[in-house]
Amino acid sequence: MAWLSACAGMDLVHLGTEGDAETIKDTAVAQPLIVGSGLVSMLALFAHPVDGFRSVGVGAGHSVGEITAAASAGVLSAEQAMVFVRERGAGMAQASAVTPTGMAAVVGGEAKDVVSHLEALGLTPANMNGSGQIVAAGTLEQIERLKAEPPSKARVIPLQVAGAFHTEHMTPAVERLSVFARAISTHDPRIPLVSNKDGLVVHDGTRVLRRLVSQVSNPVRWDLTMETFKAMGVTGLIEVPPAGTLTGLAKRALPGVETLALKTPDDLDAAHRMVREHGQVDTDLEPAWRLVIAPAKGTIERAPLDEGDTITPGETIGQVVTARDAYNVVAPHGGRIIEWLVE
Repeated sequence: MAWLSACAGMDLVHLGTEGDAETIKDTAVAQPLIVGSGLVSMLALFAHPVDGFRSVGVGAGHSVGEITAAASAGVLSAEQAMVFVRERGAGMAQASAVTPTGMAAVVGGEAKDVVSHLEALGLTPANMNGSGQIVAAGTLEQIERLKAEPPSKARVIPLQVAGAFHTEHMTPAVERLSVFARAISTHDPRIPLVSNKDGLVVHDGTRVLRRLVSQVSNPVRWDLTMETFKAMGVTGLIEVPPAGTLTGLAKRALPGVETLALKTPDDLDAAHRMVREHGQVDTDLEPAWRLVIAPAKGTIERAPLDEGDTITPGETIGQVVTARDAYNVVAPHGGRIIEWLVE
């Protein structure tokens, strides 16, 4: 966490253990703390990230948690994730200061009726969380009107947030992140990564990064994310710190799926047991086709592998021999060999 603090430009250890409520409520501080705690917990859950890539069937993140998911899936490095979330938090804090805005949870009611009611008031359904929960976002005047005129059979709970996240009010933050994204190199996810934009599995690292930028001003569709979990045959879900909210949503939306909110080190044994029992997901999703490119010009010496053989992430599939050296050809993703394009 001290290393991640250096990347984020703030003392996350102090803020996470001694910071007062008012300080850590600032979204410019809260967001790096959330991602930092998630990344550290992943290191506690898996001794090495590759272990996670081989053991987990699918990953996803809600709002800022999608940065944690992307880093855990190998799309971004931890350092890139912390710089990105630092700029995200700062940009969203500045955008929130332009116009007084806020958010409120709408619990109950028919989803279609709730969305229509919000739109009639000029509000955005910023988080479609499923299980009868929709988060509305807009100006403080619009939020006050919603409290006075709640949708039928629903109650409104104001949220302690800095502004109207995942709406057009966050456009300045998107512009800021777009500049930083041009300097970020990515890798394709090493596990299926479900986007909270639309519940689709994204196989391309550059697309993941583009979605991380655009989701700041677009609604979070966690309801569609959970539908994808169900379609993929997910049987167990582990929520990394700060944990609890998503587990509660999953219990209502995905009955029969075992859930665990990883909150303290005492939960690690249960988490390890769940990874062993639920880690692999059988799915009929369309496969991602990837080309493994030689690291250098030279003569190829293939490993004893044939077309149709299955390989694991990080497996050496051959060597490129030059006049000076030999370079291993490593497959960054697991899968099945379809065709050798070079002999």
